[in-house]
Amino acid sequence: MAGPRNLITDVPGLKVGNAQDQGLKSGATVILPDEPAVASVAIHGGAPGTREIALLEPEQTVEKVDAIVLAGGSAFGLDAGAGVQGRLAELGRGFAVGPVRVPIVPTAILFDLLNGGDKGWGTAAPYRDLGRAALDAAGSDFALGSHGAGAGATTANLKGGLGSASVMLANGITVGALVAVNALGRATVGDTRHFWAAPFERDREFGGFGLPAPMPADAVDVKTKLDGLKAGANTTIAAIATDAVLTKSEAKRLAVMAHDGLARALWPAHTPLDGDLVFALSTGQRKLDRALEDMVQLGAAAASCLARAIARGVYHASSAEGDPVPTWQARFSNEG
Repeated sequence: MAGPRNLITDVPGLKVGNAQDQGLKSGATVILPDEPAVASVAIHGGAPGTREIALLEPEQTVEKVDAIVLAGGSAFGLDAGAGVQGRLAELGRGFAVGPVRVPIVPTAILFDLLNGGDKGWGTAAPYRDLGRAALDAAGSDFALGSHGAGAGATTANLKGGLGSASVMLANGITVGALVAVNALGRATVGDTRHFWAAPFERDREFGGFGLPAPMPADAVDVKTKLDGLKAGANTTIAAIATDAVLTKSEAKRLAVMAHDGLARALWPAHTPLDGDLVFALSTGQRKLDRALEDMVQLGAAAASCLARAIARGVYHASSAEGDPVPTWQARFSNEG
């Protein structure tokens, strides 16, 4: 079943904060563990934008991170990670090197520069401040849709957004997903109200419409954004979290398996023009009884959570002046 909030913060030891600028149509989202968390990453898109990613590979020295940042703004948005790092340093957090502490803040960005927002920020992009504000807003509850890193996200036919979901497994372990959906392709089956993620839906969390029957003739047609020939213009960036005790290598495998959920919820996915990326974090509060068998269950849960979170991000998006595409609610909420 889903956790009590149906958010990634159902995973004990995690908080999430959003900050956005409505005129800018962009923002940042911070995942803040109470204590440094084991983390890794899997990148399956061809056009990622990242900061402090190499250290997440299992063979690298640093085991844990102090925060994860998702941001809009394309490469300008990487400044959000610097803002979070600076704020964490003020709070005395970070990897200890003698008397010095260096906060470890891996960051991923999406391209939302052509979404109708005012990007005339002059000589200083606002993302450092947005990152700090998102960190200061971190808590157990947060808004979905057009908030944080999903404030100005789009897909091929509908506005994207920030989504989240969780599940509590029979063995007591919790898995959660957080995603900013800015895909080259579509989260819906053709141009219908039905989400590709429908088989994984719980408690009508994105409308309860199931899959269309019969499937429309154009269901698997490849419709993408008009700017799809611009590498880096499309990205779905996500994080999976669990309270299970994982090694860095196990976190890597969890991130890899979670990408199946991205492919289940978006068509097409993992293209050369997307920057599809999934972080995986462990807050390390529950030991796995059967490491290999439990990892299979964790990976499946991560994939299903991510698929659900993607649909929820699109479902909860809200309209704003100058949007290049409609929201799901504007397009389909009046249908039977």
